[in-house]
Amino acid sequence: MKRKPRCLVHLILFLMLLALSLPGITPAATERRTALVIGNSSYNTGSLRNPVNDADDMASALKRLGFDVILKKNATQQDMEDAIRDLGDRIKKGGVGLFFYAGHGVQISGKNFLLPVGAKIDRETDVKYRAMDADMVLDEMGNAGNPMNIVIFDACRDNPFGKSFRTASRGLAIISSAPRGTLVSYSTSPGNVAADGGGRNSLYTGSLMKHIMTPGLPIEEVFKNVRQDVVRQTGGKQIPWELSSLEGRFYFTPQGSRENNLSDVPSYAPRPESNELVQQKDALERERQELAREKQELEHQKARDTERKELDAERSKMAEEKKQLAMAKRLSQPTARETGRDGRFIAYNNGTVLDTRTGLMWAAKDNGSGINWANAKSYCENYRGSGYSDWRMPTQDDLAGLYDAGKSRPAACNTSYSIHVATELIDITCFAPWASETRGSDAASFYFDGGTRRWGHQAFDILPRALPVRSGK
Repeated sequence: MKRKPRCLVHLILFLMLLALSLPGITPAATERRTALVIGNSSYNTGSLRNPVNDADDMASALKRLGFDVILKKNATQQDMEDAIRDLGDRIKKGGVGLFFYAGHGVQISGKNFLLPVGAKIDRETDVKYRAMDADMVLDEMGNAGNPMNIVIFDACRDNPFGKSFRTASRGLAIISSAPRGTLVSYSTSPGNVAADGGGRNSLYTGSLMKHIMTPGLPIEEVFKNVRQDVVRQTGGKQIPWELSSLEGRFYFTPQGSRENNLSDVPSYAPRPESNELVQQKDALERERQELAREKQELEHQKARDTERKELDAERSKMAEEKKQLAMAKRLSQPTARETGRDGRFIAYNNGTVLDTRTGLMWAAKDNGSGINWANAKSYCENYRGSGYSDWRMPTQDDLAGLYDAGKSRPAACNTSYSIHVATELIDITCFAPWASETRGSDAASFYFDGGTRRWGHQAFDILPRALPVRSGK
C-alpha cells in the first residue's frame, strides 16, 4: 500500500510528457520552414529606396517565426538564379517554402520578369535574357514536390523603362501555372502598380510584417488583413491580390506561441497605429523629402552660379584678347609692321605704339624738348606720324594710363630723377607731358616721377613735353 503514491506520481509524469508530445499541443510550429528573400534597390535606371529595407526586415521577421532564411540584397541575375536553385534544393526535404521579392518587376507579353541589379537593358528584347523569369521560382517549387509554397511579389512598381517598351504592361500578370498547394500574393492587383512608400518599408511589406506576427491567424486572414490596411492607407488606389491553391492550414504564428507576448515582438513588426499617427508620419516624411529636394536644388544652384562666374571670366578674357587682336588689325597703313611688344603695348615701324587695353595709339616719342602749352597743343594736332591726321593732345586720364609705379627709368632731361612709364616702347624724355585740360591761364600736366596730376601756367616751357595721341579704333 505504501508504494501506490509513488506509482501515482510516475503515472502523472508520464501523462504530462505524452500530452506535450501530441500534435497541436506544442505552441511552436513544427514543420520545416525555408525562405528566400530578395530586395533590389540600386538600379541604374529607376532606383528604389525601400526594397533592401523590406528584405532585411522581412528576413528578420521570418527567422523569428522559424524560417531558415536565404537573404539576397541588390542581387545580380546570377545571384538570383543561384539563390532560387538553392531554395529548390532545400525544400525538396519537405515543409513550407516561401519566396519574397521586393524591387522592380515588369510584364512583357503577359510574362513576369524580376529585374536584377546591374543588368544592362537597352531594349525590350534584352529583358528576356538579362532579367529573371518569375516562372523559375514556381518551376523550382514544382520540382521540389513539397506540400506548401508561398510566393510574395512586392514587385509591382512601375516599369522603369516607361513607354520605350512596346509590349510592356503596367504591373505584373496573373500567374496561372503555379504548383498545387501554392499561394501567390501581389502587392497590388494584376496590371496595376504599387507605391514604393514614404517610410522605411513599402505599405504592403510593412503591413505584412505586422500581421504575420498575429498568433493563430490563418494565412488567408493574414493577407486579407494586409489588403484592408493597404486599401485604407491608399484610399483604394492600391489593392493587394492573391491566388491560392492551398489545401492545408498554415499559421505564420501558431496559437499559443510566445509571439503572443507583445514585449517579444521585434522592432520590425510595427504595432497597429491610428490613422492620425499614420498621417502625421506621412506628413513628416513628405516634409523630409521636400527638404532633401530643396537642399539638392540649392547645391545645383550653387554649382550653376560657380560655373556661370567661370564662364563670365572666360568670356571677358576672350573679349580682351579679341579686342587686342582687333586693335592690332585696325592700323590702316598697309606698310605698318610690328617691330616689338611689351605686354599690352605693340610698336610699329611707322613710329606708333598701340595700347591694346585702352585702344589708344601713341607717338613713339615726345617732341624732345621743353615747350609751352599752346605750342604743345599745336604740335600734337599737326603731328602726322604714320600718315594719320587725327592726332591730339592727351588728357590727364590718358597720360595716367601710361603710369606704372612698378617700372622705373632715369629721366633723359635729368638722370638724377626717375620716371615710371608702363612701357619702354614710348620715349618720354622728361617728367611731365602737357595735358589738354585748362582753367584760366593754367593748363594740366601729368608728372611721371610720382604719378601726380598738376597745373601750371601755360607759358611754362622748361620741363613739359608734347606727346601726341589718337584713337586706334
